[in-house]
Amino acid sequence: MGATLRQVAHEAGVSVATASRAFTKPDLVGERTRERILDIAARLDYAPNLAARALNTGRTQSVGIVVPDLMNPFYPSIVTGARRRASALGYSLLIADSEEDPAAELPILEEMARKVDGILLCSSRMGADSLARAQELGPLVLLNRRLAGVPSVSFDSTAAVQTAALHLRVMGHRRVAYVGGPASSTSNVERRDRIGQFFPPQGLEVVQVGDFEPSVDGGRAAADGVLSAGASAVLVYNDVMALGLMGRLIGYGLAIPRDLSVIGWDDIQFAELVSPALTTVRVPRERAGEEAMAYLDAVIRRGEPGEDRLLSTEFVFRSTTGRARPNLAPATPDADHPTKEST
Repeated sequence: MGATLRQVAHEAGVSVATASRAFTKPDLVGERTRERILDIAARLDYAPNLAARALNTGRTQSVGIVVPDLMNPFYPSIVTGARRRASALGYSLLIADSEEDPAAELPILEEMARKVDGILLCSSRMGADSLARAQELGPLVLLNRRLAGVPSVSFDSTAAVQTAALHLRVMGHRRVAYVGGPASSTSNVERRDRIGQFFPPQGLEVVQVGDFEPSVDGGRAAADGVLSAGASAVLVYNDVMALGLMGRLIGYGLAIPRDLSVIGWDDIQFAELVSPALTTVRVPRERAGEEAMAYLDAVIRRGEPGEDRLLSTEFVFRSTTGRARPNLAPATPDADHPTKEST
């Protein structure tokens, strides 16, 4: 059973009236005090009276979140963070999945906008014109996507990519492949740009290996291109693809990282559980969900955007990267070689 408002107020060191205003009239409470009350409410599992708040504000007390693929482990963590903060703020959260279809996003937003006070749009694949139309539907915050004039919470990969480049150089690598995700993904474009910016100064030649669906099957499909590139290391668009790639390469008889070093992206739960454990870039997904929900609430209340949030990522060294093998030559899998897959 969740806590009472009195318990939240006591824990926060404020009056019950102040704690109540943090939910019903947040503009009357100082920002630090309000954030402290909301954090404590989330920790104690306090749920405000939504019906009473709706009467006070004239709002639905519901918000929506649209993600490209709920089966991708990247997104449930974001939804968890958004749900936690939404609950603390007194909102219910509606969830929609666009199934990696950019054309489906705007119709979903149009339908959802009639039922909610605001929407979080995660990793949108839509073009700028469609996003501008989406913003006209009501309060909107982008997550893992940036567009001038639209409130957003996104990730800064600069430090993580710089560290990855230094790590690979120290390990003796000189030729690195990049396995891209969907061509419509702005994250894919940004990662490619960052790699192109920071890898060559470390003496690393970068080979682009296509654009693939962000799934295990997408990673498997990239395997032959990675081998043909003659690289001693590969950086993959996301962890799920990296696991698929590793499974196919192990089926070809390669050992990781002896024959090829592999770096993923996201640090999903399974990245540390597979063997060998996946070296990757950690993205603060739950925190992003919380930050985006807090930002959306501010946009709903004020009617205008504040300052966008940019969250740092972190390079995480595990067991799939090691020293480069000398004299590595481009290779293709033997057609007669067994292709047992392992994920």
